[in-house]
Amino acid sequence: MDDTNTAVRVPQHGQTECRASLETLARIGDKWTVMVVGALAHGPIRYNQIRRVVEGISQRMLTLTLKGLEQDGLVSRTVYPTKPPRVDYELTDLGRTLIVPLQAIHAWTVAHQPAMLAAREKFAEREQQAASLQASVTASK
Repeated sequence: MDDTNTAVRVPQHGQTECRASLETLARIGDKWTVMVVGALAHGPIRYNQIRRVVEGISQRMLTLTLKGLEQDGLVSRTVYPTKPPRVDYELTDLGRTLIVPLQAIHAWTVAHQPAMLAAREKFAEREQQAASLQASVTASK
């Protein structure tokens, strides 16, 4: 794992498949990976184009993300011998298989975001009520 991912504890049952699954999920579930794959879904583009499309990503994080995706066989990097060198990034065949599941997740988030926002508001109200109750109990002692 690189410093873009958070280590996840794996049960001590010696299950290498579980560890491999967790590492794969850490890669494809990373916020920046999702955004970069989305940017590359329409075909090969250059580094600075990716950076413009993926709002908020730092140069360092984009570089780490692209290297990780290339290492995992999801992205290919092509360097053209021009001055300055031109570098294009594109999804590999394996990387393109991520587009459909990521589109499904995006559709799910759009469909369910209002319900999640409502749940967050209810939760915040309950937390505020509990804090007020706790403060009144503490004050009456």
